[in-house]
Amino acid sequence: MKNRTVNNLIRRYLTLLVGLFIMSFGVAFSIKAGLGTSPVSSIPYVLSMIVPMTVGETTILVNCCLVIIQILLLRRQFELVQLIQVPVAIAFGYLTDLAVWVLSSITPVAYWQQWIFCILGILLVGIGVSFEVTADVVTMAGEGVALALVKTVKLPFAKAKISVDCSMVIIAVVLSFLFLHTLAGVREGTVAAAIFVGMTAKQVGRPMRRIGKLLLA
Repeated sequence: MKNRTVNNLIRRYLTLLVGLFIMSFGVAFSIKAGLGTSPVSSIPYVLSMIVPMTVGETTILVNCCLVIIQILLLRRQFELVQLIQVPVAIAFGYLTDLAVWVLSSITPVAYWQQWIFCILGILLVGIGVSFEVTADVVTMAGEGVALALVKTVKLPFAKAKISVDCSMVIIAVVLSFLFLHTLAGVREGTVAAAIFVGMTAKQVGRPMRRIGKLLLA
């Protein structure tokens, strides 16, 4: 029984790793598109243009800050197991840098090509999120803050998630104007990602639930 439990956890973390890998390429495609990143990636992307760090490294930094915010919000309610979000953030950061490097030689020129990259990014992030949900071992730090707001402020999760996403976009815009004196990382693609990533994850999540029951039982 113990071995079965260990094997189950291994399969779940492998599923999460696959999801992070897919998600990292989604972020890389959205960056290459140049139409704005998803809300969760907006601050790391803008920071990477301000400080001498890669977008993967700033992703790690921002996600660690989000874990600290969860601790401050939840205090004694914070479960120590959620500290797994930190190594997950580190893995996601380095996978993002890998994905950006893989796509470094590809640059869309026409506006319609940018939208193809943007759509690919949205689809891949949505698929990656569905893998994360199916794995059911740990949430990403951004969603962790939303869940912390659900517990402390008693907001419905949907409203808490929207609040977190909007806050991150606003912070990215402020940082962009303060340090770059222009709008960077937030464009029409950001709005599209905010709308369609969740929808994609929901659609992919239906068959993923069936697969999850077979693989992760």
